Order: sequence, then C-alpha cells, then structure tokens
Amino acid sequence: MAGKVAKIYLDVAGKKVPAKIYWERRNNVRASIGKKAAILRMPTRITAEDQEKQVKWFTEWVGNQFAKNADLHIQFFGKGYRDGDTLKVGAKSYLLKFNFSDRKTHSGKLKNGVITLELSRGDQDPHLQKSIKHLLSRLVAQDFMPGMVRKVNELNRIHFQKPIKSVNLKYNQTNWGSCSSQGNVNLSTRLLFAPEEVIDYVIIHELAHLIELNHSARFWKLVSDAMPDYEEKEKWLKKYGKHCNF
Repeated sequence: MAGKVAKIYLDVAGKKVPAKIYWERRNNVRASIGKKAAILRMPTRITAEDQEKQVKWFTEWVGNQFAKNADLHIQFFGKGYRDGDTLKVGAKSYLLKFNFSDRKTHSGKLKNGVITLELSRGDQDPHLQKSIKHLLSRLVAQDFMPGMVRKVNELNRIHFQKPIKSVNLKYNQTNWGSCSSQGNVNLSTRLLFAPEEVIDYVIIHELAHLIELNHSARFWKLVSDAMPDYEEKEKWLKKYGKHCNF
C-alpha cells in the first residue's frame, strides 16, 4: 500500500474541501494544509477501524483550521460575490449589480463605477463564481488599461528604452507577468490589488526581459539598477500575493 494516494472531499462548514490521503512507511499520522488540498499521511500498516477514526479526526482538524484562519477560505474557494457588493481594486471601487435571466452565457459592462453582470440563471456555484471573477477581471482590466500602458511606457523610457509591441492585462493565476522576445508585456490582473511600488517592480522585472530573456546575473543587475530595493517587493508578493485576486 506504500505510495498509495486517495483524493477525497471533506465537508467543512457546508463546503467541499479537497483532500489527499497518503499511505506511507511511517509510524505516526500527520495532517497539514497544502496549497490546493488538505493532506493526511498515515502508516501503511493501519487497520480499517483506525483508518476510519483518523479520517474522522482529520475532518474535524481541517474544520478547526478553517474556523481559525479566514485566509484558508479565500485560498480554497476564493472570494464570493453577490448583488450589491462593493469591489475595491487599488484606489477604485465598483458597485456590483447582478441580473439573472434564462440565458446561456454571461456578459457584463462597466459604466460610471457600476459593474452590471447579466448572468445565466442556470449556472450554479462554484462555476458561477468562477465565471463572475473572469468577467470582473476583464472589465476592471479595461478600466485600468490606459493607466497601466502609461506606467509601462514611462518605466521603459526611464530605464530601458526598448521597443514594446503590446501591453496586456490578463487573468493569469500562474505568474505575475511575462515578456516575449517580440516585446509583448503581459501582466496579471491580480497585480491590480498590489501596492503601486510592487506593480512597478513586476513591470521593471518584465521590461528587463526585453534585454535579457533569462534570469542571469546580468538580468538581475538590470533589475537592481532600476529598483535597488526590488527584493523587498519580491518578499511582499511572497507574503501577501495570495490576497491579490478577484
């Protein structure tokens, strides 16, 4: 049984928390919270009765972790949006209005600080919330786009003076930004929740790739010359980046 893994869902406060159970060559039981799942590690030589007890204990333990740490709810389920909520992004605030009807797709518009989403009545959580986040990200990105383009061009003018083909804001969950050899600068909409100096760091990081398409010593010298305290910004992203999201 060593090396066996089981994927299950735990019922915690009415929500399904993904979990993984590992059977390993060990003498004790260990529980932890990973990035995408709660984790239970058990000995390979465990009776069915003890295994059932441990899973019950594990479920209660995970529930206690979620009760003590509100950040875990955001980590696993993200933010939940409802009609009438206010979404704050940077220095801007948006009033959210949701209209449900018998339609197959979702759509939205932003006007005078009000985001109106036309949503399908047939869609349900968690897929509905995922669709809402994508719509909000797209609409807010359009609102921030002119200022972001100005910021990228200004930082490029000051520090690098390299041709830029395009600047894009995308709902990217895997990184904060990227830059192609063609001069396309892509930034995650998650950055819009970060302080201005952190946004500046990510932009400088990506612009430095216009000269060095790697993370060599020369690349980091370019970043350091443009922003001597860039390491502080990296520390901020590692510590608080999980809160930057729609």
